[in-house]
Amino acid sequence: MDKEQALAKVGLFANLDGKSLKGIAAIASERNFKSGEYLMKQGESGIGLFMLFEGKVRIEKVDPSGKKVELAENGPGDILGEMTVFDGAPRSASVVAAEDTRCLVLASWEFNAFLKTHAEVALALLPIVVQRFRETNEALTGLNAMRS
Repeated sequence: MDKEQALAKVGLFANLDGKSLKGIAAIASERNFKSGEYLMKQGESGIGLFMLFEGKVRIEKVDPSGKKVELAENGPGDILGEMTVFDGAPRSASVVAAEDTRCLVLASWEFNAFLKTHAEVALALLPIVVQRFRETNEALTGLNAMRS
């Protein structure tokens, strides 16, 4: 996999220049997951950000009553776990491979070190992360309204 080309296709990194993509590609590692394997589990500390390139994953959350709720299904081009990279909080949901899945992983500590030395990249990513947060909030607000 050409990491730079793959990163350029991910919405979070699509507006970055070649030099920035090359720097991020240098710290990204490829990971493969078999169907049924967890990429991340709710409540655990996160190791980093996952970018999906092949396969599909399900996002699941256990609600306060202990019921497992499927929130979404994601596929190639989607990113997962970006919030943990920025705030260090435990994972808010689990992600399980719905089929064999290939992704790139950016370890939190390496990505944060990169962002500290490349402030222009951090500033370019901020609006995209905020937009994703807003979309998630709106989706959750809609779910809560349906339950009421």
